[in-house]
Amino acid sequence: MKQISVIILNWNGEALLKEFLPSVISHTPENMADIIVVDNGSTDNSVAMLKEKFPSVRLILLVQNCGFAEGYNRAISQVETPYTVLLNNDVEVTANWMDAPIKALDTDDRLAGVQPKILAQQNRKKFEYAGAAGGWIDCYGYPFCRGRVLHIVEEDSRQYDNPAHIFWASGACFFVRTEVFKQEGGFDDRFFAHQEEIDFCWRLNARGYRLKCIPQSVVYHVGAATLKTESPQKTFLNFRNNLLMVYKNTSSCKLQSIMRLRYWLDRIALIKFFLSGHPANARAVLEARKAFKQLQKEYAQDREENLSKTVITNIPVMFQKSLIFNFYLKGMKKFSEIIDYR
Repeated sequence: MKQISVIILNWNGEALLKEFLPSVISHTPENMADIIVVDNGSTDNSVAMLKEKFPSVRLILLVQNCGFAEGYNRAISQVETPYTVLLNNDVEVTANWMDAPIKALDTDDRLAGVQPKILAQQNRKKFEYAGAAGGWIDCYGYPFCRGRVLHIVEEDSRQYDNPAHIFWASGACFFVRTEVFKQEGGFDDRFFAHQEEIDFCWRLNARGYRLKCIPQSVVYHVGAATLKTESPQKTFLNFRNNLLMVYKNTSSCKLQSIMRLRYWLDRIALIKFFLSGHPANARAVLEARKAFKQLQKEYAQDREENLSKTVITNIPVMFQKSLIFNFYLKGMKKFSEIIDYR
């Protein structure tokens, strides 16, 4: 049996696959890994192109767009390798990109997953927004990264080149133990896309697993290739899923106060969208909160299960203060100003 399955989820990404799949094939040893493209019901020429130009790649065909979460869940259910890499179709990998992550997983049984250092494919001196050098989260559910705080992305001057424990690993390139992924429920299918990996990693942290960034492995990510930055749909999914994630995973003694503050912070975000000329995004915030309220009962059982399986209540890689307060009122724009990461 091979050691690892590299799973690339694709939806209408023919051009991206043509550009980035060759780097994956070139830098992934055939004797070590299977490369699998899961097509999420594409309506472009992706499947025909893959069959013609990349016949060595295994195809899993889904009849409709199941989203990021369910698409990966279905794919991982079909692999048996000890490790799996979830890899976006707009990621360029580099030589020996697998070596350090696999070594880390091989030598530390407590690690459930790792991510490499993720740099911007179009500006290689900068970290990439969705992951950078590993994700953290604050006590109100706002994610940030070593190398990216809110919208401020740092240049990479090797300041985060130490391997470090993290709260969440980016779904852009996520090495995970296959059995742990399956055993702990994988991604929440109902999220469709956005923040499902953070929700999953929150579950892992609470249940005693660890996650790490291994920056000796480097990949380059385009980012926002499927949904553009200002997409109202993206805004809706991010706000709705973030609220669901907080509800599912926060302890009872903290939940009410957190949700009370989130109500006002979301209102401020709505006003900011409106004043900056994005009324559709402002409406998306309202729709997201409405959808969250409608889904709360459906998620009550998930919350109960998560809390019953929690063994670590104070997760060390969760910032126990407000990221928003420190960013806007204290002027802390860099991860290293907020967290002593050394």
